[in-house]
Amino acid sequence: MTSRVLVALRIRAAPERVFEAFTREIGLWWRPNMLFQFTPRSPGVLAFEPGVGGRFTETLPGGKVFEIGRIRVWEPPSRLVFGWRQASFQPGQDTEVEVSFLQLGEETRVTVEHRGWDTVPQEHVARHHFPDGLFLRRHAEWWQALLGALKARAG
Repeated sequence: MTSRVLVALRIRAAPERVFEAFTREIGLWWRPNMLFQFTPRSPGVLAFEPGVGGRFTETLPGGKVFEIGRIRVWEPPSRLVFGWRQASFQPGQDTEVEVSFLQLGEETRVTVEHRGWDTVPQEHVARHHFPDGLFLRRHAEWWQALLGALKARAG
């Protein structure tokens, strides 16, 4: 997997607090982006089921639950890896998000690597026909904004 997004941000809080905010409070800080939505419906509320094999879901306004992916690594407070798919993905089109939480003094550096975009063709609706570089840059900008919202919540 070579097509990936890599962003990082420091948050003035302990890794335990930041991991908790990222996983248990994701529905409070996550900011939907109409360009990168999981389903074609109105955005819902995101949630993680703790532990390896737990689901990462979006509960839509009508109550329907869409499974975005499964948790592949759950190592509080240092590391989280989960699958990420949109409703329009075909079998074999799978991306993965790895989040690390590294204590640096009184801060935590949160690093997000979203990889596997090479499994999703450029002409796929999820990529909006953007060339790889532009798509990855736009996606990285969104992840950076999301980390800013996480910082406001956890810090």
